[in-house]
Amino acid sequence: MENQLKNKTILVVGAGGLLGTSLVSAMIAQGAKVIAADIDVTAMTNRLVSVGVETDAEQLVTAALDVTNETDVKSFFESLDHIDGAVNASYPRNKTYGAHFFDVTQDSFNENLTLHLGSSFLFTQQCAAFFKRHQQPFSLVNIASIYGVVAPKFDVYDNTPMTMPVEYAAIKSAILHLNKYAVAYVNDSRFRINCVSPGGIFDHQPEPFLEAYKSNTHGAGMLDVKEIEGAILFLLSEQSRYVTGQNIIVDDGFSL
Repeated sequence: MENQLKNKTILVVGAGGLLGTSLVSAMIAQGAKVIAADIDVTAMTNRLVSVGVETDAEQLVTAALDVTNETDVKSFFESLDHIDGAVNASYPRNKTYGAHFFDVTQDSFNENLTLHLGSSFLFTQQCAAFFKRHQQPFSLVNIASIYGVVAPKFDVYDNTPMTMPVEYAAIKSAILHLNKYAVAYVNDSRFRINCVSPGGIFDHQPEPFLEAYKSNTHGAGMLDVKEIEGAILFLLSEQSRYVTGQNIIVDDGFSL
């Protein structure tokens, strides 16, 4: 459906990441005005240019935002006049993130929960506060994961240095319930929060992993980042006006 976001203003945080840059491009193509925010504006702008986004376009505003900083996030929302929705595509983590289960320290685990889950709480809270102030329809999409829904299939990581981080599973499963809590608390059909849970997104992972992962899908294997866009655009649009507290899984059957 063309121009399903026409006349809407959407905030995307983590807009310099793999998913974020793809979303900004897709939203502009669908007629939205986009506020693209990330902690490093220069890196974000370069990434947007690399996927064909005209960064001087009238439909795009870029901004610096540290989603882990409470003062920064609150002041950012207070500076906004109007937004119709938001997507949190940020992925904050520390330098020891991604270690194998027995190598993860409690301090590192706690720090990653604070960075990622804590910032997701803060962003969700401030979206709700923005809605309360302005009393205009608002749709928030948070990004979870199939590994917030089902246990990891650890055998797909055999013959690679990769693993599925325990922090990731804890964070993404918690985000799913955080959404339900927040929309139940606000209790207004004009304020919606939903999740999209992608399966694996292709980002030049090792070939043994790609092959093993593909054998667990219905044939697609790792998804192109663009395959995730449709579900997010749907949740931001008027087509999903009464969809709230839900989770759309996009994984070609990996989690079945």
